[in-house]
Amino acid sequence: MYNFFFKSTVKFEAPQNIRMSWSKNNLNLKWMAAGYPALCEVLFRRNDDPTESWENRTTDPTIESSLYHLTVANLSKDSVYQLKIRHRYNGSEKDLVSLWSDWCPALTVPPELEQKPEVAITTKLLNGTRMVTLEWKAMPHAERYILNDTQSSHGCPCKKKNDLVTQLSNHTFYVSLSAVDISVIANNSVGYSPPAIVQVQAEPVANLAICDKMALNEKFDKKTCREWYEQQDGDSMSENVIKMMKKKKKKKGIGLKDYVRYLYFEHKCEADGKPQTVKMCLFYQKEGVPRSEPQDLTSLRETQTSADLSWKEIPPVDQRGFLTHYTLCSVKVSSQDEVKECRNISASLTKHCLENLSPGGKYNISLFGVTRAGMGPKATLTISTLHENSTHVWWSLGMLIMFFSLAITCTCILKRIQNKIYPHVPKPIIQDFNPYRPESEEFLEGKEQVDDLTLHHLPEVKPAPEDAEETTGEDGSDLDNRVDSMMLEGISDECLGSTDEAMRSSREGEMNDLKQIDNEIAMLIYRNGLVFDIQTDSP
Repeated sequence: MYNFFFKSTVKFEAPQNIRMSWSKNNLNLKWMAAGYPALCEVLFRRNDDPTESWENRTTDPTIESSLYHLTVANLSKDSVYQLKIRHRYNGSEKDLVSLWSDWCPALTVPPELEQKPEVAITTKLLNGTRMVTLEWKAMPHAERYILNDTQSSHGCPCKKKNDLVTQLSNHTFYVSLSAVDISVIANNSVGYSPPAIVQVQAEPVANLAICDKMALNEKFDKKTCREWYEQQDGDSMSENVIKMMKKKKKKKGIGLKDYVRYLYFEHKCEADGKPQTVKMCLFYQKEGVPRSEPQDLTSLRETQTSADLSWKEIPPVDQRGFLTHYTLCSVKVSSQDEVKECRNISASLTKHCLENLSPGGKYNISLFGVTRAGMGPKATLTISTLHENSTHVWWSLGMLIMFFSLAITCTCILKRIQNKIYPHVPKPIIQDFNPYRPESEEFLEGKEQVDDLTLHHLPEVKPAPEDAEETTGEDGSDLDNRVDSMMLEGISDECLGSTDEAMRSSREGEMNDLKQIDNEIAMLIYRNGLVFDIQTDSP
């Protein structure tokens, strides 16, 4: 560009809008070219020492894309410099007189920003949206900070992206419930720092439903936008996202892949610019059978009749559809007649106890993942159940015998204690009495037999003399004395015999009377099962 052109003298305008950047320890300068070859003079010195003299370098810049390109080599990119530039015409025409342009205003060259900002983030969930607050440390020589997110302008997915520039060290904005990456970049006149990327994961929702494909084909207004996040290993990646923000039906041409799981979001942008997520679900454009088997199928424990099995789910990227269930099959190895037994297990489970096995048996186990499209590859495992242990049987038998012995012993002890505390009361023995009833009421007549009875009068017994009593023994009785006296007086043997019979009959009668009295007393004591306490007077 010309300042003026008068006769054979030419002078350029002072360089303007100079752009600077560091490349290692070399400073690159760019500004608008005048359209002719030029010669440049550069003055620079360190900014921290104003008394330092200016260093001069003269060089020829190159012209690329209508810009002069100039490199000042062998500087320190960690230092601050002051810089001035002027240029003049340096063409091949010898008739022209070239004059130096004016110096450009003094420029301050800051150091290169090699470190990224240190950013802290806090997130708060608010009714379908999230308030995100970012804070970072102020960086030396940074003039401004540029914020950018992967959703859109100010966090609303339904609007066009715009970068946010601030000179503060914090910022608050709102984002939807889908995943978003926020970058913070420091900037000065020589370039940009590496970006500090903060990842805000999608808000977790338990038991996400399966999307209704018919509902997704419906039209939506301009304030609504839809997002499909491709899931890799169960996480939604913000860089693999497909968006729809126009009022039209979803078509296959938007780029959805078959057999790939997507996390679907539907957002609405309110009048205040805050996004709100109104729907979340899982989506497959097309489903297929799993391409890999359940992972790490193992047996945690085997018993005589069961085995505890464990496995890991099929990775989401290999499921290629929604798992409806697992199919677990088992067959005994030793017998060819054994039938394979299969059972279905919920897709949310990763453990199962296989029961009703034979002791000491060997089994082949297979596990399949099943989607709507069919059954995938199987994971296999061979297990062996434990043999029956005879020691346990004898131990159980011994315990059983010990238990019964202890029960019998305790029963006997309790019986004895009961007999001591509550003595046994005997029941009276009452014989059945059947009165005799003659067949006829006529009394039988009998003849009365009378025997001869001879009564003898006993003679009076004289008292024995006193000296006779002394001669009798201490153990003698009066009856013996009478008998001895009678014998001395010569009583006849016939009289003695009659006397003995009379005494014997008298004693038998008395004994019979006593027995009858005892029986009557016993009847009184045990009548009606009651016991009476009868006290008799001692003689």
